[in-house]
Amino acid sequence: MSTFLLEIVTPERQVYSEQVESLNVRGVEGELGILAGHIPMVTPLQIAPVSIKAGGRTEILAVNGGFVEIRKDKVVILAESAERPSEVDVERAKAARERAEVRLQSRQDEYDHRRAELALQKAVNRLKVSEK
Repeated sequence: MSTFLLEIVTPERQVYSEQVESLNVRGVEGELGILAGHIPMVTPLQIAPVSIKAGGRTEILAVNGGFVEIRKDKVVILAESAERPSEVDVERAKAARERAEVRLQSRQDEYDHRRAELALQKAVNRLKVSEK
């Protein structure tokens, strides 16, 4: 099967850089499956797990927003943050989820409400990936 280079980069570090067979991401308009030779494009990403198939194995990473750029022989994900399951601090993610849920139940302005929603999505994303 044909492969392509996948790089996942955050402002702090390069999280992933390997040849892969396929990649599944969740863009703002829905799921996107990427194979070698995919048409070039750029699209924003949702806060969601990213599924990577390489060497007969599947790896799931927690990607919290950003963009995916698909080139002829390379895909780059520029993410706000990205974590492998082993890097997720489960207790911290659970605490963040609980804080966000409490903030969502309180009366607050629209800006704070949106921040709490994003915090909740990020915490749930991390917990989903850590369970797999």
